[in-house]
Amino acid sequence: MRRVHRHGVHSLRAKLTAASVGLLALGIVVATAVSLMGMRHYLLDQVDTELTHLRDSLGGSRLTLSQIDSLSALSVVSDRLAPRGGDAPPAPDSVFTAVDGRGAALTLFGVEPTDAQRGLADAVRDPGALAAADGPSDVTVHGVPYRATATRLSDGTYILLATSTEALHNGIAKALKLDLAVGTLLLALLACLTLFSVRRRMRPLEDMVETSSAIAEGDLTRRVPSSRHPTHEVEQLRLALNSMLHQVETAYRTRERSAAQLRRFVADASHELRTPLSAIRGYLQLYDQGMLVEQEERRRAWDRMNGEVDRMGRLVDELLMLARLDQRPELRLRTVDVSRLVRESAQDLRAQQPGRPVTVEADGAVLLRADESGLRQVLGNLVGNVRTHTPAGVPVRLGVGRVDGVVRLWVEDEGPGLAAEDAARVFDRFFRAGGGAGSGLGLAIVQGVVGAHGGEVSVRTAPGEGLAVTVTLPSRPTTCG
Repeated sequence: MRRVHRHGVHSLRAKLTAASVGLLALGIVVATAVSLMGMRHYLLDQVDTELTHLRDSLGGSRLTLSQIDSLSALSVVSDRLAPRGGDAPPAPDSVFTAVDGRGAALTLFGVEPTDAQRGLADAVRDPGALAAADGPSDVTVHGVPYRATATRLSDGTYILLATSTEALHNGIAKALKLDLAVGTLLLALLACLTLFSVRRRMRPLEDMVETSSAIAEGDLTRRVPSSRHPTHEVEQLRLALNSMLHQVETAYRTRERSAAQLRRFVADASHELRTPLSAIRGYLQLYDQGMLVEQEERRRAWDRMNGEVDRMGRLVDELLMLARLDQRPELRLRTVDVSRLVRESAQDLRAQQPGRPVTVEADGAVLLRADESGLRQVLGNLVGNVRTHTPAGVPVRLGVGRVDGVVRLWVEDEGPGLAAEDAARVFDRFFRAGGGAGSGLGLAIVQGVVGAHGGEVSVRTAPGEGLAVTVTLPSRPTTCG
């Protein structure tokens, strides 16, 4: 699985690199094309301007070919434009020739037309159209590109003027090669830099893949580490993923803990219900076999079975209450005087155990928005826990008060107390320290009711120092329903 994910990361890295290189290549191509086209246009414009100026000068002079040929003032023109016999280069930069109306090259300056002049005359098939054109045109003379224009003299002769653009095209070709070489080097450099940068930026994603793979293999404690140079988006993704992983781990641990508690709860409930059922079955078998002959024996068996039935009834009622508390029931909130409930619980304890010293610290009214039946259940279980697990002569203190905006009620005894390992499990269901009496659900119900009110329960105990249970309730309970 990890290999597949890492391959996906490499593919994304290659795509990002290719996209960056492609964009740069497109930019280089566009910039090169624009620059070369601009350079070509600028150079051709210079050539065309020079040819147009010379054409206009000849056309505006209203001279004939014979006059041009005989004027000594044009000796400079003759030196510059006339060919120099057989030593002339095969492809001169400028060609100047005269043609008749049919386009045939004429003798100029007493020299026969050269190959370049004849080639120019042959390339320009219609000198009249070229003379009437607004600007120079492209022609090819012996495979060499030229810019050519024409003007008509007074005697009907046409003068053809042409300038080679071979050097211009060669220069553009060299510039293109140079641009391509530099562009290729830049693309290669950019590809390396982009690949390195993307690899470094993609490292957090690879860490996420490795973390996800480790979690899939069972290591729920793994988290995505922070990179040394995080980007904002990747850091947000890392934080969100770590938060999700924390929630997944918490949910998994909670599910495992709930499953373990459920298994233990079912086992304990089965054990608790099996005992009274076994006792009832045993007495019924004795009765069925005729072994309960005496009236006293039958009465004692009947009383024991009734006692076991009552025990099962209480156990089932407590289990149902715990099940309802687990479902977060909606509380019936009303204004309750907690002091009154504490005093009533103390009176019940005195009535049940007249010889037990009971101290009450509940002067004045302590009003609280709460579920009255739930608070009565809490106090009843706490007092019942004292009555069941401590000798009848052990003093008990009950109290309630408002401290720092919360209501605290407590039940303390001076009994044998609990060891630290027993105190840690005192709220577990079916837990009975030392295998004592009771169902082991009283304090679990207390914790469930208090938790439904948004409060907390704490114990303070030690061997020989008694047990103190403190219930803290908020003034405005945050109910879960």
